[in-house]
Amino acid sequence: MALASALLQVMMDAVRKTARPMLRDFGEVSQLQVSRKGPGDFVTAADVKAEQTLFELLLKARPGYGFLGEERGMVEGTDKTHTWIVDPIDGTTNFMHAMPHFAITVGLERKHPDGTSEIVACVTYNPVMNEMFWAEKGKGCYLNDTRIRIAGRADMAECLIATGLPFIGKTGHGQAIKDIHAVGQRVAGIRRLGAASLDFAWVAAGRYDAYFERNLQPWDVAAGILLVTEAGGVVTAIDQDGDPMSGKQIVAGNPEIQAKLRKILREA
Repeated sequence: MALASALLQVMMDAVRKTARPMLRDFGEVSQLQVSRKGPGDFVTAADVKAEQTLFELLLKARPGYGFLGEERGMVEGTDKTHTWIVDPIDGTTNFMHAMPHFAITVGLERKHPDGTSEIVACVTYNPVMNEMFWAEKGKGCYLNDTRIRIAGRADMAECLIATGLPFIGKTGHGQAIKDIHAVGQRVAGIRRLGAASLDFAWVAAGRYDAYFERNLQPWDVAAGILLVTEAGGVVTAIDQDGDPMSGKQIVAGNPEIQAKLRKILREA
């Protein structure tokens, strides 16, 4: 059985406490208060409540840390070297439509004296399935109490690939069609389930062989990058000089498939 560090216990406790009222709201999804945040981009009362809970719990445990959340943006801390990066409900549209595929995801970013930074610990939790994916830098990747690793397939024709698609109000529809056309004719299947954090987690667990998406945000990718790399995978931007932590373009998978998929996408 895996033993999580004190830091990871703080993160796990925070997401589990956040999940309890969220599950009640999920069970009464038709009665949720909903407001529009932008075209096709919804924020529910549950979303705002979840981020407030995470903010209070994480800052209580580590008072000086900064906090970057999807709803409130950046909150500077007195400790300039650590920042929580949080998405309170990744897969909000799924949540609103009573689809049990969404997650609470938290990554901890550490900045080094040379100006570089990295994610050093993360959790991604699907409360409906009670699946806690977690990792700490250099210590492997876990699903609940079991260590997990990426799939080892090397033949693209056998691979199941995850992606995301833009919706109303988002850019990149034409590029997404090009990507799917280029990838789809080379693989066993493509899936779009609507929660980037779980796409990463499922790559780490070997359920998907690889995952790619464009036009994400840091809170969509922070935890997932560490999950995949600690499970033995590779995460880069699609372009040669892109930064995967920006979320603007991402491709993740085992080293062989990731390289093949990245080449296809760059040519698309």
